[in-house]
Amino acid sequence: MRWIWACALAWIAIMSTSQATELRGRLEQGGLALGQARPGADIRLDGRNVPTDSAGRFALGFGRDAPAQAVLEIDGQRQMLAIAPRAWKIQRIDGLPPAKVTPDPSDLARIKAENQLVAARREIVTPIAQFLDGIAVPADGPVSGVFGSQRVLNGEGRAPHSGTDIAAPAGSPVRALASGTVTLAHPGMFFTGLTAMVDHGLGVQSVYAHLSRLDVVEGQHVEKGQVIGAVGASGRATGPHLHWGVSWLDVRLDPETVLAVLATP
Repeated sequence: MRWIWACALAWIAIMSTSQATELRGRLEQGGLALGQARPGADIRLDGRNVPTDSAGRFALGFGRDAPAQAVLEIDGQRQMLAIAPRAWKIQRIDGLPPAKVTPDPSDLARIKAENQLVAARREIVTPIAQFLDGIAVPADGPVSGVFGSQRVLNGEGRAPHSGTDIAAPAGSPVRALASGTVTLAHPGMFFTGLTAMVDHGLGVQSVYAHLSRLDVVEGQHVEKGQVIGAVGASGRATGPHLHWGVSWLDVRLDPETVLAVLATP
């Protein structure tokens, strides 16, 4: 699989009450930025508490539709961050049978319950930045679906694609992006089928969907690159592939951007 690692990294010096703080990463929609402040600093993004580790390190995430500006506060010192916009791929498909567009009521209830389960897992935050100890590409194969793309079915917009799809044969190994703890190992969700989630610390989690096999259990510690399952087509998938995603707290990030940022010293 060919990954493009080159990226323009944003460096911003922010004066806190006791030291300069630098951000490294992508200040853009879907982007991830990493920072360091004094240990114990109070950090907020748009008024939201930002988790830190014992060394004062932290992560920031910006969603697909993030506004043009964000407010970062460190120990009460405010800095306006300019968030770069991105263009997203939109696909329009008309003439589909209604059943292919809107799930029936029983399926909707199941989807709601599963969404609540995933949301609860994303609330798990550990104060250890394990994603800084190295990363691994989750699967080998060409990218077949990109973050942020959206389908409009019969004139009705669907939820934007929340991750990256990698086309790979069924049974191919799926690896953990970074070291962490398994927060979800589900045997079969409506949309994503066999699904795993791993907490990498400071609100950063990764998800792996449509698996044909799960090799981990909830609460298990995994190492960077450890095989956690196999590529499949479970759930609502038309063929074997890995859908994988990354989130910061409840904010979905572009996995390819995350790879570029974490692979850069």
